[in-house]
Amino acid sequence: MLCYEFPPLGGGGSKVVYGLSGELVRLGHEVDIVTMGFRGLPGYERINGARVFRVSLLRGKKHVCTAPEAAFYVLSALMFVRRLTSQHRYDINHTHFIFPDGLLAWSIKRSTRIPYVITAHGSDVPGYNPHKLKTAHRLLAPLWATVTRNASRIVCPSGSLRSLLAAASGGDGNTTEIPNGIDPGKFRHDAPKEKRILVVTRMLERKGVQHVLTALEGLTIDHEVHIVGDGPYLPTLRKMAQAAGINVTFRGWLDGQSPELKDLFETSGIFVFPSEAENFPIVLLEAMAAGMAIITTKGTGCAEVVGDAALLVKPKDVDAIRNALIFLSDNPQRCRELGKAARQRLEACFSWASVARRHIDLYEKVLEQRGAGVPENRSHGH
Repeated sequence: MLCYEFPPLGGGGSKVVYGLSGELVRLGHEVDIVTMGFRGLPGYERINGARVFRVSLLRGKKHVCTAPEAAFYVLSALMFVRRLTSQHRYDINHTHFIFPDGLLAWSIKRSTRIPYVITAHGSDVPGYNPHKLKTAHRLLAPLWATVTRNASRIVCPSGSLRSLLAAASGGDGNTTEIPNGIDPGKFRHDAPKEKRILVVTRMLERKGVQHVLTALEGLTIDHEVHIVGDGPYLPTLRKMAQAAGINVTFRGWLDGQSPELKDLFETSGIFVFPSEAENFPIVLLEAMAAGMAIITTKGTGCAEVVGDAALLVKPKDVDAIRNALIFLSDNPQRCRELGKAARQRLEACFSWASVARRHIDLYEKVLEQRGAGVPENRSHGH
């Protein structure tokens, strides 16, 4: 597995690699992970039975990776992976993110013939985050096309992302839809809930936290508000809350494995995730696992995750967010019902046990087609 982010680095994509790799090992497979290094983290260790190799130490922050840092990682990882593949026999390369790791996968395949599957996670697909990455995708379009064309299969965790990828590549015959997963036992869902509204996300403008703050302005609901996460938009949000006189606790970045974050998930009653564009956010699975009443956005990958087990609002719709907050704060019974429904949906659809087996089925199909001489960029099926 190749992924420039692995816990404690990164967001939802890194958690996918962590969960999937651990479940694959539990099912009897050997997994090596090559990822980006960071100060204080060992260059090698075993995590959940997988071997984790960290290369490049230029990354400055856990929650964000700059373009120069990503470029240096690709060069460092390429040299390392070439040595690794000369020492071990690998059946398949499961790469996460078309950029930057897809470049590694494509280069390695050219020299080793190891087939690669890519999971797209959102911003690596043109059109997902256009106001920030439109120029970058336009400049890198030829490389993007080469990487995706040479992939044996591209995994899309949501239908919305699959549609974007199909529009960018001119067809979806090479894509497979497999949702992200989570260990249902990561959080207790039956802990007593406090009157607390929780937001957990990277602090980017498109995540929509500013709309939650605007919705809270002037409200007199008797709930604490805790916002967890870091990012370039955080100073703006702090100033906004202070200027509006909103009583909000900004917790900053918390490690995904920390007892503090675990307690917030398990004991908070309402979770709000108002993002404008998402693929398949892991943070929603975490809120579902904890049995929280959820408010999130329709017309995005968020709605595909929660189904009818949440209140859905239009992106950027402050009035809808405000009304949903008032409704849930005034109806604790409805909160409990939504939390129970969210947990049931999680257990039925998104446990790593079932999601990992779908990946294994995909790996086997890729290897069968390769053995039978089927051109990889013409393969079909789901």
